[in-house]
Amino acid sequence: MLAVFAAGIGAGTINTIVGSGTLITFPVLVATGLPPVTATVSNALGLIPGSISGAIGYRAELTGQRRRVLRLSLAAATGGLCGAILLLLLPSTAFETIVPVLVALALVLVLLQPRISRAVQRRREREGDGGNPDGGPLLFAGLLLASVYGGYFTAAQGIIYLSLMGMLLNDSMQRLNATKNILAAVVNTIAALFFLFVADFDWTAVLLIAVGSTIGGQIGAKVGRRLPPTVLRGVIIVVGILAIVQLTTRS
Repeated sequence: MLAVFAAGIGAGTINTIVGSGTLITFPVLVATGLPPVTATVSNALGLIPGSISGAIGYRAELTGQRRRVLRLSLAAATGGLCGAILLLLLPSTAFETIVPVLVALALVLVLLQPRISRAVQRRREREGDGGNPDGGPLLFAGLLLASVYGGYFTAAQGIIYLSLMGMLLNDSMQRLNATKNILAAVVNTIAALFFLFVADFDWTAVLLIAVGSTIGGQIGAKVGRRLPPTVLRGVIIVVGILAIVQLTTRS
């Protein structure tokens, strides 16, 4: 119980700053003897309060993003529900090969994001195009697909979100991180609500992760909001590399 609670704090903290908190909680839950699907659904439900806690901690950065958040939340909700359904239909190894590749690609985009953003901005200035403040159909489609994966497993989905938004939105990294926290909360909530009717939970694990992740969400918001953009990008890359190592080792 102490290990699961501590994992919840760690996951809530890292999810708010970057994402990939599931890579902390999922192995701990499996190590306690839970079957992988039960661990996945219990983790999804337990992390909802942590996502909400992190979003509240980033509420100042959410100012002026209401329209964007509502639009992108539709993609997150739709994708999250599809991912949750796939979790029950597909074998547990279905995403193991593709996930490390997705995370690696997302890290490359995060690393190149300042350069890509400048190039996109120069092109828009030449063409007199102010750009879509919501990212347009491309971002909606990208987040929809990322949320399908998020509803299925959630690990490192925050990194994928940040890479897509950083490439297609002209905004600060901290404001994009605030949006990411909302989208993660939407995916976890939609997936968990679906699982409530069709899957078995370990309610002790859910409670421990919920309390731990709520505490961690506040810690992550305090730490993450103080990080300069370059440092935040560096943290994302380090966590992403560790995620790839763990995912490939586990598979």
